[in-house]
Amino acid sequence: MLALDPREGSLRDHTVEGLPSRLRAGDLVVLNDAATLPASLHGVTARDEPVELRLAGQEPGGAWRAVLFGEGDWRTPTEHRAPPPALSAGETVLLGGGLTASVARVSSLSPRLVTVRFPLAGAGLWRALYRAGRPVQYAYVSAPLPLWEVQTVFASRPWAVEMPSAGRPLTWSVLEALRARGVELATVTHAAGLSSTGDDALDAALPLPERYQVPEATASAWARTRRQGGRVLAVGTTVVRALESAMGAHGELRAGEGVATLRLRPGDRVTAADGLLSGVHEPGSSHYDLLEAFAGTALLREATAHAEREGYLLHEFGDTMLVW
Repeated sequence: MLALDPREGSLRDHTVEGLPSRLRAGDLVVLNDAATLPASLHGVTARDEPVELRLAGQEPGGAWRAVLFGEGDWRTPTEHRAPPPALSAGETVLLGGGLTASVARVSSLSPRLVTVRFPLAGAGLWRALYRAGRPVQYAYVSAPLPLWEVQTVFASRPWAVEMPSAGRPLTWSVLEALRARGVELATVTHAAGLSSTGDDALDAALPLPERYQVPEATASAWARTRRQGGRVLAVGTTVVRALESAMGAHGELRAGEGVATLRLRPGDRVTAADGLLSGVHEPGSSHYDLLEAFAGTALLREATAHAEREGYLLHEFGDTMLVW
């Protein structure tokens, strides 16, 4: 874990097991408890053309956004995947396990971004998705991932199409050590979306709108922490997006469901959290921009260079950065 202190302008190498020592009694840690769906679905079009459909989040009313890929699988880097067949509204994709998806509309952002509907609903749809789908994964992982490998220990509702990976290093022993130190834990559920699409225009628009829910207990814990002078640490960029989206006009965190559409950039003021635990991200990504909003440009650039020299790993199975 690379720890950045924007007040001192310093950075130090630590371990995630040392995280509790960086917090104090009265602080609040907010986790994303979304479980990861088997969101990669392979099939063929009605013209027998191979296609991969990666779910990108559920819309109000039950439809799903999805990104299309052509022939191949995760073993080929996303940016080198074959383009998908062109699909139009009304066409059907035949997926594994007898599951089908019909294209409701094609996005103006990219023909690869579509909205689909499944003929099944409720428990029947969930059974079919878990039977036919596989976790979204990328070529830097050499072996196929079972679904349990892309879950945090506190995963709950299956909302995320990619793992909310900032929470992955937080074992039960780390969480218990935080509690023993007097740090309060709370959760939001945020539907973490795709991190790469293979389409430059679509990648530039990431993150897409993502639904979230802030429980009453979390809003109460946040208000109590603020009132008593404690600090709030967000575990993951998804938590920051959920909290900032739920902030009221008078600086209070509102409980309830919503859709996060904001993209935080360098120089933006973050009011819902004082610090961020995240992965090590590449410059130019939306995750890096959000880290920069916490750390500042100069310190994050220094940290990025240090991480590269020291061999820190990127992506969801990589190392951790703490801005605190």
